[in-house]
Amino acid sequence: MRRVTGLAARTISSSVAINPRLSQTIAITTISSSEPISRRFGGLPEISTPSFAGGFAGIVFFSAAAASSLGQEVHAKEMAQKFNPKEVVLYQYEACPFCNKVKAFLDYNKIPYKIVEVNPISKKEIKWSDYKKVPILTVDGEQMVDSSVIIDSLFQKMHPEISKSEEDEETKWRKWVDNHLVHLLSPNIYRNTSEALESFDYITTHGNFSFTERLVAKYAGATAMYFVSKKLKKKYNITDERAALYDAAETWVDALKERPYLGGSKPNLADLAVFGVLRPIRYLRSGKDMVDNTRIGEWYSRMENTVGEPSRIKE
Repeated sequence: MRRVTGLAARTISSSVAINPRLSQTIAITTISSSEPISRRFGGLPEISTPSFAGGFAGIVFFSAAAASSLGQEVHAKEMAQKFNPKEVVLYQYEACPFCNKVKAFLDYNKIPYKIVEVNPISKKEIKWSDYKKVPILTVDGEQMVDSSVIIDSLFQKMHPEISKSEEDEETKWRKWVDNHLVHLLSPNIYRNTSEALESFDYITTHGNFSFTERLVAKYAGATAMYFVSKKLKKKYNITDERAALYDAAETWVDALKERPYLGGSKPNLADLAVFGVLRPIRYLRSGKDMVDNTRIGEWYSRMENTVGEPSRIKE
């Protein structure tokens, strides 16, 4: 049975004059990407056990952790043999869910990559490209765009022997991420003034903004996105944004059918897509509420451990 808690969205009755260009840019930073418009942990509970049982449990837990680590090393070595590019560069906005989809794929497969944080206002970092949205990925100079297309292209380079069906379970849930789950994020992270400001604290701290842009973006951007989120609620027929987010989380857990991952014993591309788009909101109020009020926490924790540390190259 799904547990859905409806939280009524609070409203504000103030209006703030903002720079239209900045408002449009902030909207692009947070709710758009390379995709068309149609298309951020739980743990083991503490239990009181006799010393022998506790020691045995510790051995089991240690063994499982060691096995997981070994499995990741083997996985990374296998991938290095199949796909070993000299340079991978991701042009991104830190808070963009589609960019985080690509990063989840790269991190899980231990593909070293550099990040270029794009300034959402000037976009000077991608002036070299005719394509003006993110993510953009370059692999040894070859440009790739659109998060799902990027992932498909990389997957085929790594697994040329595997062909994907448009009708399989994995593809179905990847489309669900792009066409449904991602549209629930903005209405949730900007649902009231306090959450909008919290979200822009994260966006401006991690994004490529000048000092002045950071100040303006936090307040003007948060105000703009508060009103944009209301329009998105109407566009996608969302009545209660929190209830919709909880329902999506429960729908995903139901899809697992008690498997550790949708892919079974290890994540597939759908697992990585869901994890990627949720990662930017995990420690925002909306993400904390989602974990506290649904069953998704255990799966998310498994994914975080399995994906592991970022494989980005720090300069």
